Amino acid sequence: MQFSFKKFLPHLSVLIGFVVVSLLYFSPVLQGKQIKQSDIMHYIGMAQQQKEFKASTGEETYWTNSAFGGMPTYQLGARYPHNYVKKLDSVLRFLPRPADYLFIYFLGFYILLLALKVDFKLAALGALAFGFSTYLIIILGVGHNSKAHAIAYMPMVLAGIVLTFRQKYILGFLLTAIALALEIGANHFQMTYYLMLLVLVLGASYLIDAYRKKMLQHFFKSVGLMVVALILAIGLNATNILATQEYVKESTRGKSELSINPDGSPKVVTSGLSKDYITEYSYGKMETFNLYIPRLFGGGNNEDVGKDSEIYTFFRNLGATPAQARQEAERAPTYWGDQPIVEAPAYVGAVVIFLFVFALFLVRGRLKWWLVGGTLLSLLLSYGKNLSFLTDFFIDYVPLYDKFRAVSSIQVILELCIPVLAIFGLVRLFNDFDKDERKLTALKISAGIAAGLAVLFLLFKGSFDFVGVNDGYYRQLYGDYGQGYIDALRDDRRSFFTQDALRTLILVVLSAGTIFMFLKKKLSETLVVVIFAALILFDLVGVDRRYVNTENFVSAVKVNKPYQANAADKEIMKDDGHFRVIDVSSAGQGMPARAAYFHNSLSGYHAAKLKRFDELFDFHIARNNMNVLNMLNTKYIIAEEEGQIFPFVNEDANGNAWFVSKLTLVPSANDAIMALENLNTLEEAIYEGPNPGNGIITKRPLNLPSAYSVDSLARITLTEYKPNYLKYKSTNTNDGFAVFSEIFYGNGWKATIDGKEKSIQRVDYVLRGLEVPAGAHEIVFSFEPDVVQTGSMISLGSSIVFVLLLIGGLWFGLKQGKD
Repeated sequence: MQFSFKKFLPHLSVLIGFVVVSLLYFSPVLQGKQIKQSDIMHYIGMAQQQKEFKASTGEETYWTNSAFGGMPTYQLGARYPHNYVKKLDSVLRFLPRPADYLFIYFLGFYILLLALKVDFKLAALGALAFGFSTYLIIILGVGHNSKAHAIAYMPMVLAGIVLTFRQKYILGFLLTAIALALEIGANHFQMTYYLMLLVLVLGASYLIDAYRKKMLQHFFKSVGLMVVALILAIGLNATNILATQEYVKESTRGKSELSINPDGSPKVVTSGLSKDYITEYSYGKMETFNLYIPRLFGGGNNEDVGKDSEIYTFFRNLGATPAQARQEAERAPTYWGDQPIVEAPAYVGAVVIFLFVFALFLVRGRLKWWLVGGTLLSLLLSYGKNLSFLTDFFIDYVPLYDKFRAVSSIQVILELCIPVLAIFGLVRLFNDFDKDERKLTALKISAGIAAGLAVLFLLFKGSFDFVGVNDGYYRQLYGDYGQGYIDALRDDRRSFFTQDALRTLILVVLSAGTIFMFLKKKLSETLVVVIFAALILFDLVGVDRRYVNTENFVSAVKVNKPYQANAADKEIMKDDGHFRVIDVSSAGQGMPARAAYFHNSLSGYHAAKLKRFDELFDFHIARNNMNVLNMLNTKYIIAEEEGQIFPFVNEDANGNAWFVSKLTLVPSANDAIMALENLNTLEEAIYEGPNPGNGIITKRPLNLPSAYSVDSLARITLTEYKPNYLKYKSTNTNDGFAVFSEIFYGNGWKATIDGKEKSIQRVDYVLRGLEVPAGAHEIVFSFEPDVVQTGSMISLGSSIVFVLLLIGGLWFGLKQGKD
C-alpha cells in the first residue's frame, strides 16, 4: 500500500479548515463558555443521580430513582463495558461542544462526496452547505445532541455503501461497518431509521442500474458485504441495542395493556404511538418553500423583530419604556404556519436550492434518481397529517414507523440529498460531459424557475393573511390591546416575507450570474468555487445567526449546574431518609426535570418514560389521588402560595415498605388501574391476572393467598439504599406479603430473602411485592440486568473481529500494492 503525503495534503488542509470554521462559528467555546441548551438542561436534571453515584463509587448504575419514580438509565447516557465505538467517537469529537458536532457534519459529508469521486474543493464546498443547513444548527441550539450526533454520521455510512457498490469492497466494507457502528452508537434510532429509508432508495436505484447493465452478481455481492457490515456494527453496539429493545416494550413507545382512557372511555390500543401524537408536528405543504425563502412563514415562535418593527412601535405607543418594548420585540411569535411550535425554519439555502434545480437539468443516471427520490420521499412524509393517505399507510404497514413522532424531522434526508445533487450540478458544469450550449440552456431554465418563484411570492403576497394558529391565544393574552398586537404582528410577518423573498431573489441572480460568467470564460473554475463558498456562507450563516449565535452561550458553571436549590429544596434535603417528592409549583411545571436534580421525584423530562408509570400519572397523580401518592412514598409536595414556594409534608405517606392484610386478584390492567381510585394502599394491594381485556398475555401471577394476618409488631425497615441496591430488615410473627414503594421493572431487578432469590410480584399497577415468611429476615433488591452482561460480551467479541478484519484489510492492501 502506497501513501503519498503530497496527495493527502489538500485533504489535511480541508480538515484544518473545518476545525477553524467550526470554532469560529461557535467562538465562545474558546473562552470556556458553553451553549445553553434547553434539552440538555433537562438531561442534566434527569442524569444527576447517576452522575453523582459514578463520582462517589466509580461504578455505573443502570437504574435511577430520581425521575418518574424510578427507571433504567439506558436512555440517559448509560456507559457499558467494552463499548469501544464510544471511545472512537470521542476521538472524532475532539472539539468543544457543540463545535464537535459541526466538525463531524463537515467531515462526514466531505467523505461522502470524495466517495462519489468529487474533487476535494467541491467536496469541501458541499460540506459547508450541508453543515450550515439551518435545521442542523438549530438542533444544536436547543440541545438535540443525540439527533445531531446521528445525522452527522449519516453521510459517512452512505460513503461506505457507495464505495462498496463501486467495487472498493475492502474499504467500502470497513467504512460501512465502522460508520454504521458510530451511527447506531449515537443512540437516536429515529434518525437511523430515516437513514435506512434513504438507503433503501439508494439500493433500489443501484439495483435497477445493475439490472440494466447486467451486473446483478456484483450488486448482490455488495449487498452481502453490507449485511455483514451491518451485523458487525450491531455487534459493536450490542449492549445499547439489546437494552433499548428490552426497555422500549415497557416504555411509552410500546403497546399499552390498557383499553380505557382516564375518563373511562374506550382507548384505541396500538403497538406504537398514537397517530395524533406521531403527526403533531406535521410540515405544512406551503411551508415547503421555507426551504428556499427562510422567513416565508415568519421564522420561529420567538423571533427578534428589532427596534424598527411594528411590534416595538405598538408597545411604545402604549406607553412602554424602550426597554419594555425591546423585550417584547425580542420574543415576537412571528411564525404563522400550521405547526404548534417551530424554533426556526428548516432553511436549506437559496443558493443550494438553485444549484439543485440547475443539477436536475444536467445530472443523469442512478445518482440523480436516488437523490431526487430521497428528497421527495422525505418531503412527502414530512407533511404528516397534511398528506394523511401516505402517512397512514406508513404508520399502519411500514414496520417501526409508528414508534417515532415529529414526522417533520424526516426532512433531514432532503437536507442531505439536496446539497449532494447541488454539488454535482457544479461537477457537471466544470467537466466536458455536456456542451456549453446545453449548460447555458439548463442555466436559463433553472434561473427562470428559481427567480420566478421568488418573484411570484413577491407579486402575490397580498393573497396571504399572515394569521397563525396561535394568534387567538395572543389576542386573549393582551386583552383590550390584543387585536392591535395581532395587527402589528401581521405587519412584521409581511415585512419578513418581503425581505427574505427579495434576499432569495438577489442570491439566485448572483448565483446564476456567476455560472453565466464562467460559461462566457470570464471566471476560472477556482474563482467560481470561491464565489459560491462566499455566497453559501453568507446565505446560510446569515440565517443561522438569527437563531444560534454568541448570545446562546453562557459560563460553563451555568450549564453544568443549571438548577439552584430554593428554600423548599434545602428544607427537604435536610431529611436524609429515602422518599419521593412531587413538585407542583410553577417552577416545577416550567422545568419538569428540576426536582429530579435534587430529589427522588415523580416528575421528569424524557421521550420514553416507563409506560405504566406514565399511565398511573395520567389516571391518578395528575388528579391528586393521595392514595396513590401515599403508596409511592411521596413525603414532600413542593407547592406554591402567593408566590412563595414551600415543602408540604405528607404525614400519610406509606413509607418504604409495609405488610398488607388483603391481596386481591383482578382480571386485567384496566381493573388494576381503576381499583386504585379508592384503594387503601396501606392495608390492601391488588395484582393482575394473565389475560387483560386487550389481548396481551402477561406473565401468570403467583398463586397467592387473598388474606394475611398482620400484627402490630410487623415491620420492614430500609437499612441501606443505593439507586440500584436496597436492603431491608423485616420482622413478622406470621407469613406475610410486603409491598415496596419502588417501581416494578421485570428485566433486571432481583430480590433475595436471606440470600435466596425470590420472585417479585407486580402489585398496585407499578409497585413491587414480595411474599415474606414469618420471622426476622434480610431482604435485598439489586438491579443486575442480564442484558448488560450479555451485550458487553457480544460487543467485546465484535470488537475483536473488527480489529482482525481491519488488520486483514490493511495486509491485503499492502499485498496488492493498492493506494
